[in-house]
Amino acid sequence: MRLRTIAAALMAGVYILAAGAALAASAKIEVTEERKRACAKADARYKEIFPDAKDAGVVIVKLYRYNFCPPNLKVKVGTTVRWVNVDKRTSHSVWLEESGVAESERFFPEEKFEFTFTSPGAFPYLCGPHWKDEDMRGFVEVTP
Repeated sequence: MRLRTIAAALMAGVYILAAGAALAASAKIEVTEERKRACAKADARYKEIFPDAKDAGVVIVKLYRYNFCPPNLKVKVGTTVRWVNVDKRTSHSVWLEESGVAESERFFPEEKFEFTFTSPGAFPYLCGPHWKDEDMRGFVEVTP
């Protein structure tokens, strides 16, 4: 009887892990045509604001019109991601809530926030003030 209980518990753990992996995979953000257009404008705005930017060694995510651009990233452990606000008037934050990372301070146009990913996994994140009303979310997959 005890062996069955242990086996059942182990199987339940496997199902929970599988469900967690499925949830993490489904956390990736849908890339709609509207989002693509906004991100193209974000890229142009970034080049306009920072024409001489030297971004070697970091991955840039632009925040523009309630979008993270690009919304989905795949990086290696040890990569630093720099979120840069290219909006004209709105402040944003970055919050890796599910990972237990505290929300950043709000950063204003032309300001940035950086975070280095030190372990592999799925890291959904959001903009604290804009995720509920504007669905401002992003996703980082970190590989070994």
